Amino acid sequence: MSRVPSTEPKTDTKEQILNAAERQFALFGFAGASLRAVTRDANVNLAAVHYHFGSKEELFKAVVQRVAEPIVREQMRHLDELENFDPNPSVVDIVQAFVARPLEMILKQRGESCYVHAQFVGRCRTEPRPIQELAEVEFNPSHQRFLELIHKALPHQSFTELEWKLDLIVAMIVRVLKQTEYSDPLSEKSDQEIDNLIQRLVRFILSGISA
Repeated sequence: MSRVPSTEPKTDTKEQILNAAERQFALFGFAGASLRAVTRDANVNLAAVHYHFGSKEELFKAVVQRVAEPIVREQMRHLDELENFDPNPSVVDIVQAFVARPLEMILKQRGESCYVHAQFVGRCRTEPRPIQELAEVEFNPSHQRFLELIHKALPHQSFTELEWKLDLIVAMIVRVLKQTEYSDPLSEKSDQEIDNLIQRLVRFILSGISA
């Protein structure tokens, strides 16, 4: 009897490549990470990368999609719940849903995944514009949802001004994530310490966005 070929090795190989690529992009950025370095890290050959992803740019996009999807889903879920509960949620609740929830999700992971995810998100923000735009496309749905709700809560501020403030908010979130590079990494802090840090950031953002 002939054995039906298993598709499991392909899935495993694809995940190995994505994990390795995320590490390489997080450490060295898009330009500094080579496909050969990814293949060494993943212990696969170059043909496997081309088979699953086609090019370095497509591989980067796939990593962004994998990292962004749970963050955006979490932001959208909390923002939608807010509006379903109250059609006109407060600025405090909107900022908590957009900023605090995804940061908790990332920073309260333990082990290497916390460090790598945090560094990769930070890298996306500091890449040259064409590469940065690849990441922005994936995060855009929750960003637009945030702007819709915050504009309703702060109608005296122009949409353009709020877009500029959102850009600063994202920059501050990235700054927090970049702290995982330092000698006192956030991944080693207790959940309470992380909560305190996030709430300090939220209070700072609230002062700025309401001004």
